[in-house]
Order: sequence, then C-alpha cells, then structure tokens
Amino acid sequence: MDGLRSVVLINATPFDSRGALAEDDYARVLDHAVTAGIGTVTPNGNTSEFYSLTPEEIDRALAITVDTVKGRAKVIAGVGHELDRAVRTAQAAQDAGADAVMVHQPVHPYLSDEGWVNYHKAIADAVPSLKVVCYLRSPHISGTAVRRLAVACPNVAGVKYAVPDVLAFADMLTETGFGGAERLVWVCGLAEAWAPFFWVAGAEGFTSGLAGVAPELSLQLFDELDAGNPGSAMRVWRRLKPFEDLRARHGNAYNVSAVKEALAQLDLCRRDVRPPISELPPFERDEVGKILRDWGIGG
Repeated sequence: MDGLRSVVLINATPFDSRGALAEDDYARVLDHAVTAGIGTVTPNGNTSEFYSLTPEEIDRALAITVDTVKGRAKVIAGVGHELDRAVRTAQAAQDAGADAVMVHQPVHPYLSDEGWVNYHKAIADAVPSLKVVCYLRSPHISGTAVRRLAVACPNVAGVKYAVPDVLAFADMLTETGFGGAERLVWVCGLAEAWAPFFWVAGAEGFTSGLAGVAPELSLQLFDELDAGNPGSAMRVWRRLKPFEDLRARHGNAYNVSAVKEALAQLDLCRRDVRPPISELPPFERDEVGKILRDWGIGG
C-alpha cells in the first residue's frame, strides 16, 4: 500500500469548551496538514485519543476526515476494542469511504500468537475490499504470526511496528518476509524520534503526531530518509527531537497533550484533552512555545 510509504499522520481530535467533538477545528487541523503535503491520515489513532471516544464520535471523526481530505490524502481508519466492535467499526469505515483500517493492538491482559492472528483475521475477512494495517506494540508477537496472517488474508497490507527495539524489528522482517508476506509495508510506529534508525532496518514510512503541528518538518525528514541522505536526515531529526522528547516524558504521558498544546498555540484548536490524559503544566507550555519559535512557526 503506497500510502504507508510516507509520513502517516495520526491526527489529534479537538474538543470544544463543553468537551464535545469540535468539528470545525477537527477539519482545520486536518486541512493544515494535508495542504502542506501530508498524503495519508489516520483518524481514531492513539494520538486521536481513540480510547476516550464514544462509538458515535469515532464514526463522526472518520466522516469529517473523509469529507475534509477526499481526493487529497488516503484515509486509514483506526479500529479496535473487543472483536465484535472492531469488526463493526471496520465495516463502518468501509461504508464511509476509508481506504484502509489500522487495527489497534487488542487491549487484553493475555495475548497469544494464535489469538492475535484470529483477531486480525476476523477483521480482515469482514472488510475484504479494504487494506488492513496491523498495529504491533507487543514484543511477544512473533514474525511467524505476522506471516501466517499475511498469507491467510491478502488484504493485510502492512504493519505499524511500535516496539522500541530496532534489532527485534530487523529480525522480524527477516522472519516474516517470505512465503507470501513479501508485499507487507513496514512502518515505524514510534514517530520521528525513532524513524531514522528503523529506516536502516527496513521501514519505508513512519507515523507522526508532530505532522499535525509542523507537517513541513516531518515531510523534510521523510524526504531525506527516502533519498538516502542520512546526514541530512539526522540534522532534521535533531531539530525535531526536543518536541518528541517532551512528548515522551513520564512514560509518554505528554504524547497527546504536547501536540494539543502546540496546536492551541498555533490557533488551530483548543488544548483540551480527556482523562486519563491531562493538559501540560505551565512550564511545559512555555517549552512548547520556545520549540515552535525555534522552528519559525510560533508567535
């Protein structure tokens, strides 16, 4: 799937002063990124606060996304929760005009290779006309399981790999990449901070929340990686790293709130987030402002 060989935006979900979905702001945030050149977006991902959204909000967010980026970008809709709901959400995404679905890793305290394959196969079989992307966050799922799924389901097109272990990633590509699974596109699911290192190991794209804030910089990093310019890529990486380091603080507690704060400072939406996430404290808000000014986009 060519849309994965790119910067894949995981967009934020803006809320209004009452805590409801802010539809105009949602479209504005998407338009900001797509107008700058982002060609693939994932509504209802983790940066979208997927697990705090109601089923109705998930459907509405997808509808706004399709309406806003139609003809300009590919849409990969996030789906998940228990299997029945994941299947129904995937079918709704198919009906809404999404190009693909990204299956969140099952939220369950116990996870086996066989169960992981069965979960994803049920979703893929339910939407045969859609491409399916697996979101792999567990180090315990094997390359054999990924290969079994890819062979069983021709519409499984890629893997968003979000285990912070480049050596394990390289081993998984070796283990997976034969017997019918060669077509899979592997995406670094750990954003700009890890993208250059996963690129060397075989990634062809990366996901990004930062691309909703400074899409030009995310695209610049991708272009340098894609052109095989590691020195130039690392210079861009060093510019982006302070923001990604801030997002990663306290066990990634600021992952979403830093993005929302930056968008608020750019007057694209409010900074509001939903529990169990919290807004940035004042010191970190000032830090975001300094980073934006250093990038030449802050006030």
